[in-house]
Amino acid sequence: MPHTPAAKKKALVRVRRIRGQTDALERALDAGADCGVVLHQLAAIRGAINGLMSEVLEAHLHETFGAGSDDPRHAQRVQEMTALVRTYLK
Repeated sequence: MPHTPAAKKKALVRVRRIRGQTDALERALDAGADCGVVLHQLAAIRGAINGLMSEVLEAHLHETFGAGSDDPRHAQRVQEMTALVRTYLK
């Protein structure tokens, strides 16, 4: 969970954007939109969810494993884990 005010605000903005995307998906389904439009909206929602998950997970990794260590190798390992997770979620 993002704990700084800026990180919390950023996460909430993402959630509100996702809510808007799901509302648009609901309207498209209700209107009987073509499959291509629906699939495009679903892909956008999935990307937005993965982006949010990546940010929250990165914050968790930094808070759990990055805090309290002055060892630069430790910070490097946290960065490597974060990059790996971001790559997986794309």
